[in-house]
Amino acid sequence: MGDARGGSLATDEPLTPVAVDVSGAVTPRPRSTHRRRWIAVVVTVLLVGPGVSYVQALTYPGSASWQMRSVEWFRNHGGTNVVNAVENWYYTIQPPTGSAPDPASLPVVTSQVARSLTAARGTASRPDLRPPTVLPVLTGHSAVPGEGRWVPGRLGASGVPAIYTSFLRPDPAHPSVVAGVAWMRAHATYAHLVAGTLEPPGSGWSRAGRVPASEVRALVASFNSGWTLNDAQGGFYLSGRGAGSLRDGQASLVIDDHGRVTLGQWGRDVTMSRHVVAVRQNLALIVDHGRPVAGLSSNVGQRWGNAKNQYQFTWRSGAGLDATGNLVYVAGADLTLQALATALTDAGAVRGMELDIHTVMVSFSSWAPSPSGSLTPTKLLPKMNRPADRYLAADQRDFFYLTLRST
Repeated sequence: MGDARGGSLATDEPLTPVAVDVSGAVTPRPRSTHRRRWIAVVVTVLLVGPGVSYVQALTYPGSASWQMRSVEWFRNHGGTNVVNAVENWYYTIQPPTGSAPDPASLPVVTSQVARSLTAARGTASRPDLRPPTVLPVLTGHSAVPGEGRWVPGRLGASGVPAIYTSFLRPDPAHPSVVAGVAWMRAHATYAHLVAGTLEPPGSGWSRAGRVPASEVRALVASFNSGWTLNDAQGGFYLSGRGAGSLRDGQASLVIDDHGRVTLGQWGRDVTMSRHVVAVRQNLALIVDHGRPVAGLSSNVGQRWGNAKNQYQFTWRSGAGLDATGNLVYVAGADLTLQALATALTDAGAVRGMELDIHTVMVSFSSWAPSPSGSLTPTKLLPKMNRPADRYLAADQRDFFYLTLRST
């Protein structure tokens, strides 16, 4: 046998020709390899798509906690039933206990309020200028200082209080539960509805989401609106533009071109006209003819949201009108839907509706000048979660505010 190191090969056996593919063609990969690649692409899209959407939700303009943004994002991506089930479980497993409210949950009479009390004493002899109803004090339990006592707030142009606030206990079975109450004089105030940076949906809104700077000096009150339109079972209308559909039979807060508020059932008590500037619907009335509406505890037909949410002991808020057209707002922690309706009727509402619910949604502040002349907000209840000046910065949700009338 020859030496192969020299570059030649000697053999006694004949060589077998070898076929070589010189065409450049690549042998096809197995089909399973392509399948794995497509699966990887699909999984990436499924993960990256929602991921981008979630990041956008977390960074969208307007004030909102990351928890609030996360829950709303999950709702909007098919998680509504899961969120409802978790909330119904979480807010019902621990009913409020105790025979008296936590003192830290009660309003404090500040020096600013004391000045309003002094200024308002001159109106006490005029029945037409007093708050319209005597607030009840819960019987069978020790009285709580300040319970049911109206406290005057900012004075109107005529020197008469434009707003009164107080608190009451609307749930005899849970005497530690407190509802804050605000009563706003119709002829002394002008009402406004503002679209948030995110709610209502759709295009064409200003999306400023705050009280206009030119209106701040005249503020009397600012407070939350209703549920998101996806859940409110109704519509939103502002200055000729709408979102959702205004539905007959739904509870509706309506503002006309003179800033006056009416509230009632759409199609029965309130309807569209050329004088209507704003409409906010939210579920069905919870107070009608001066009484809580029948069926609140059973929520037949889910007229007040998903089944069993009416049992939640949670922050709730509501608005109503008294017999002479003055606006009433109530809110409190650990309120069931029935307790909220009771609080509205106790405060003198003849018709009323639920507004937003849960800790980070419920906000109400009254506004009054300080001795230095600057305007200072005060929460209706000190444990309200959001800042007292919440609506001076852009907010994701729509809201209401009231200003003083000039005359």
